[in-house]
Amino acid sequence: MSARIEVTPRVALIDVARRIVLKGFAPHAQVDLDARLDMPDGSEWRSTNRFATDANGNADLGEVAPVAGDYAHSGVQPMGVVWSMRCVSEATRAESIEPLTVELFARQTGRAGTTATAQFVQLYVADGVVRREIREAGVVGTLFTPATPGPHPAVVVLNGSGGGINEPRAALYAAHGYTALALGYFNAPGLPLTISRTPLEYFAAALDWLRESVHPQNDFVAVAGQSRGGELALLLGATWPERVSAVIAYVPSAVLHGTLRAGAPGEPPDSVAWTLGGRPLTHVWERNIHADWTAFRHASAPGESVRQAPAFESALGDAEAVARARIPVERIAGPVLLLSGTDDGFWPSSHYADMIAADLAARRFPHRVEHLRYEGAGHSILFPHVPTTQIARVHPVARVPVTAGGTAAANARANEASWPRVLQFLEAARCTQ
Repeated sequence: MSARIEVTPRVALIDVARRIVLKGFAPHAQVDLDARLDMPDGSEWRSTNRFATDANGNADLGEVAPVAGDYAHSGVQPMGVVWSMRCVSEATRAESIEPLTVELFARQTGRAGTTATAQFVQLYVADGVVRREIREAGVVGTLFTPATPGPHPAVVVLNGSGGGINEPRAALYAAHGYTALALGYFNAPGLPLTISRTPLEYFAAALDWLRESVHPQNDFVAVAGQSRGGELALLLGATWPERVSAVIAYVPSAVLHGTLRAGAPGEPPDSVAWTLGGRPLTHVWERNIHADWTAFRHASAPGESVRQAPAFESALGDAEAVARARIPVERIAGPVLLLSGTDDGFWPSSHYADMIAADLAARRFPHRVEHLRYEGAGHSILFPHVPTTQIARVHPVARVPVTAGGTAAANARANEASWPRVLQFLEAARCTQ
């Protein structure tokens, strides 16, 4: 039979692993496999890996590791051709729920003409899921409703310090049976461009709107946030426990912070980020005698991206400032899931999550607490089967190159391992409410 690439399933959600098998090549040959992905934002991603075929001329990527290439030192990785993709053409990074088409091209080395092609499609939006933009009652976001009959439990999805509206993650929650509100709170249409002095009352109104509009199953509403959104998710659960059923905090903080890189132009990074009742909430940088901003402001060497986590570690040296800014997580009235990477370059998320877990244990918190700590991973823990090689990026608000930390392989492992655990956590949380 002629050379070919078999991919199953060919069209499925992005969190579904594919079986990729090279077939019909010469026995014990070497085959280069290129993977190509053109993102909706215009960026282009590529990977190349070489595989050795068996006695039948086949190579199953779920059983063999590449002998050379972009993930050659990471062992057997069924979806390694995707996560090892490198960005070869930059574009303005924009979140999108458009389907992603990965093109595969295989060519046998030393044997001209022996080639094969295939493609597969990664979906964010499952069949029947309904997307609706929300611009009402002061709430800005996008609501995704599952295809199955309701009512459904609900999840509110919060982005981090880049702001915007995180539609991809909300769409995936809806694919798994949750009404999901991707909630904007700055840097989104109709909202302030920066995080400065964001009133928490906005989120209370959004939570109330969600309950009144969709009537969640058993009144279950979880809040899930990433980075500053993780800090915010914990803060919302602690401020309005009657409105929040469970908290999922990706790479979160244990204390409140100032505006950092998301403030207004020219505004100091220790300016107020959150207010309640018109009053600013105390953050850890206020009157902090140990705070050292050096790592936040400068890269360690010319031409490198900023690794700012050491600045946040320095602020933790002032115990009184930490106590003043501590998020009172013991007030949360439901289970808490914390996810962190041990090589987080943005801020020390594993340290923060350990602080939160220890604090809750010491206070005999009556609900379930989990900390999923991923060794060697950085700040960008997402969902499975996306490229993970772009460790440093320009911050979308401050326009400063910042490294998220971790390695491509460790970040890919964290993505793949964490997403099923998040779904399991939600299932357990809603069933025990």
